[in-house]
Amino acid sequence: MNRSPFPRRPFLLAALALAAATPFAATAQAYPAKPITVIVPFAAGGTTDILARVIGQALTRDLGQSVIVDNRSGAGGNIGAQLAAKAPADGYTLFMGTVGTHAINQSLYKKMPFDPIKDFAPLTRVAMVPNLLVANPGKPYKTVKELIAYAQKNPGKVNFGSSGSGSSIHLSGELFNALAKVDMVHVPYKGSAPAVSDLIGGQIDIMFDNMPSAIQHVRAGKLRPLAVTTAKRSPELPDVPTIAEAGVPGYEATSWFGMFAPAGTPAPIVAKLNGALVKALADPQVKKKLAEQGAEPYSEKPEQFAEFIRQETAKWSKVVKDSGASAD
Repeated sequence: MNRSPFPRRPFLLAALALAAATPFAATAQAYPAKPITVIVPFAAGGTTDILARVIGQALTRDLGQSVIVDNRSGAGGNIGAQLAAKAPADGYTLFMGTVGTHAINQSLYKKMPFDPIKDFAPLTRVAMVPNLLVANPGKPYKTVKELIAYAQKNPGKVNFGSSGSGSSIHLSGELFNALAKVDMVHVPYKGSAPAVSDLIGGQIDIMFDNMPSAIQHVRAGKLRPLAVTTAKRSPELPDVPTIAEAGVPGYEATSWFGMFAPAGTPAPIVAKLNGALVKALADPQVKKKLAEQGAEPYSEKPEQFAEFIRQETAKWSKVVKDSGASAD
């Protein structure tokens, strides 16, 4: 009776496949075995930092390891993003990205130190955030129409701060310039917090800040809210109109924030991190903390986040081109 010289070949192949997959499975089971660092590409106290710390606390509890926030600001978020892109792809360095770092900067900067698509593994969007048009209370305008009238009578004399060239805060101002037909001067900072500090101090006039870093100062009476940049009013500030309602039809701008790992991070670790983030963002306490900041929690699968980034890149590329904005 003739027998195949390789009677157990199918079983052998299955065993080899299992052996090959075992190290990755074991890695995911053991992960995390040490603290995790989340690189935030803007200064402490800004929206990106606030969100990272809220999420980090929840991940610390759920993953059983400390989550440390490392602020690396500069170049519209590019410095921190470059650092994260070059970190080991082992799940121990994550990155809190923004619409700026992953959808705007590649159109705004002639030379990019990283590729927002190829150098990162998307984990999930974390939050959608309105921008809030705020003014120093000492300025002579209390509404959007009054601001436009003042800016038109005083071209080049109204300035607006931002967390850096290419940030959503910057482009929200450029979009306002274009649609309201005014000439306001952009003043970039290395993060939202120092810009807000100068706004309160009167060194700059207005700002289209992310709501989480501005709302506390509005509630304290240190900043005057003029409008929100979204299509609908914010539940946290229901009496504040949208910019479109207040006199600039068609105006809409929304910021988003998301968590990334370096490209090449093993798929089981990406899946574990996505699961932990989704769980954290569904936690009632996390949702409450984000809502108090004016942020809307948001979670999805990595592939859904990747598709969203592609859509946002196309959208903001047009805004940058139409506005003529440049960071170089």
